[in-house]
Amino acid sequence: MAAITAAMVKELRETSGAGMMDCKKALAETDGNMEAALDILKKNGQAKADKKANRIAAEGVCRIAIEDNKKAAVVEVNSETDFVAKNEKFTSYVERVAEQALKSNSADMDAFMAEQWVDDASKTVKDSLVEMIAVIGEKLSIRRFDKLEGDAVVGYLHGAGRIGVLVSADTATVNDAVLEALRNVAMQIAAMNPQYLSDADISDEEKAKMREITIDSALNDPASLPKPLLQKLIDKAIADKKWSDEDIAVYEEKKSNMNYLFNFLSKEAAQTLAELALADKDAIVADKIFAGLVNGRISKQEKEVVLLNQVYVKAEDGKQTVAQYLAQVGKENGTTVSVKKFIRFETGEGMEKKNEDFAAEVAAQMNA
Repeated sequence: MAAITAAMVKELRETSGAGMMDCKKALAETDGNMEAALDILKKNGQAKADKKANRIAAEGVCRIAIEDNKKAAVVEVNSETDFVAKNEKFTSYVERVAEQALKSNSADMDAFMAEQWVDDASKTVKDSLVEMIAVIGEKLSIRRFDKLEGDAVVGYLHGAGRIGVLVSADTATVNDAVLEALRNVAMQIAAMNPQYLSDADISDEEKAKMREITIDSALNDPASLPKPLLQKLIDKAIADKKWSDEDIAVYEEKKSNMNYLFNFLSKEAAQTLAELALADKDAIVADKIFAGLVNGRISKQEKEVVLLNQVYVKAEDGKQTVAQYLAQVGKENGTTVSVKKFIRFETGEGMEKKNEDFAAEVAAQMNA
């Protein structure tokens, strides 16, 4: 049997990225044959990946690759633990995945995983992931990627890559001021998480759903109703003997200041008013005062979820919207700056996260 030297182990580690003991064992099994040992490590890597396939990987990072501020890609790669998400080998790998995505023509993850790996044409993206799983020792998952192109494209990473944002814009002028403005908008998107670019992006169905939820929410919270409507509900509750004598007495005592009435009424009395409001929903919805309340609340919601309607987070007057900010930047630079699209990835969003009890895990291992 050939002697396995430290230099051989070092060479195999540098080639494969696998752990020292794994490399030493592979070399021993192949009598020092470097290529055969590398094949064993690759097979073991796939085996490790298969064993970890059912584990939850909901941590990780996002990374961005940009080409000439005209084209960009954002990727999310997940790990099982936050510790690995901060590992330099892992984050460097995710950066290479972002470069892969930037050059990719794939329309879905299956095609993307089958592509030739950007750093080694003899491997696929999936092969590179399997090898990284062997190195890191956790389940890893390339979850998603997306790309943008435009006259001007910028990216922004927040929280060490917990959130990744791309923004593309139509503009005739691409200078430092315009790019800085778009980065500020990307920061806005990271912080405020808008759901739509403009009002036009909200479908009629979504607007109808928003209105219905707003109406039902208002009816279920009678204290927030316009006073004329609230008074009608109270009068009905008393006339139909829906309230207890105690609540009627409280109302008679506190009715001079209706703002504080619900601090003294019972929960049952408030619930009765909500039930009466819902029962008379059609008539209340037709009321002009109530319609104004609903429209005002919907307008407020749209300002929160529509990017261009949001108050710009750096607005000096606290009122300037994102649309107004971009118009100002465009005017100052003799152009127009119109956001065309944005993409926001947040690591692990929509995924189940594993609740780790490390003390219990260690105890279980000791008792095994």
